[in-house]
Amino acid sequence: MIGTGLPHKVQLSPNVGERKAGQNIDCLILHYTGMSDAVKACDWLCNTESEVSCHYLVDEQGGIVQMVDEHARAWHAGVSSWHGEDDMNSASIGIEIQNPGHFAGYPDFPQVQMLSVIALCKDIIARYGIAARRVLAHSDVAPGRKIDPGEKFDWRLLHQHGVGHWAEPEPISGGSFLQLGDGGDAVLALQAMLKMVGYGLDVNGAFDQRTKIVVEAFQRHFRTALVDGIADQSTVATLHKVLRG
Repeated sequence: MIGTGLPHKVQLSPNVGERKAGQNIDCLILHYTGMSDAVKACDWLCNTESEVSCHYLVDEQGGIVQMVDEHARAWHAGVSSWHGEDDMNSASIGIEIQNPGHFAGYPDFPQVQMLSVIALCKDIIARYGIAARRVLAHSDVAPGRKIDPGEKFDWRLLHQHGVGHWAEPEPISGGSFLQLGDGGDAVLALQAMLKMVGYGLDVNGAFDQRTKIVVEAFQRHFRTALVDGIADQSTVATLHKVLRG
């Protein structure tokens, strides 16, 4: 259970299971609901037909709803991977953040909501010792399939409050870049660095569709000013900083 200092209510979801035997909780995955309001999102996450759930939902006013006991396996990450792990649901706690998402206007995340997310994350991180580099977006662990919580989510603010990994992105400028169809050693190096961060992709030296999708995922988290799947100088320099940080 979360700390008693955090106001919350409980609305239990039936969409749960057991974590993989011997699996520690060492990851925190943040999502947006992609639904019009938090009440509908809660109802859907608690509906057996949805086959999805999360441990917590944070509404626009900062209210927290717990739906799954932390020690149970919620169904929030789906088909996903990080550093070669392919059962992220067993390794993680999932937090849904109310926001209608990219296909319904994608409004900013209110400050009161963000502060509640930060407080909840800090509480969970402190109890499980979750490393900063293991606080992830749904789009990080499921690139291409998922794009949430998206480029408007303020990862910098979280980091300023001691949540998650961050490196100040390099400004967008001109110069050389890598894009779909390119190949060679520069692409190999790019892919190797993305894989070192944790993204799932083959290091094959071909800037294929999967590489473009992973570059987009990286940009959506760490270089949000332009999410286009092109590895320009800003993206590559930011990637170096993320690895060094």
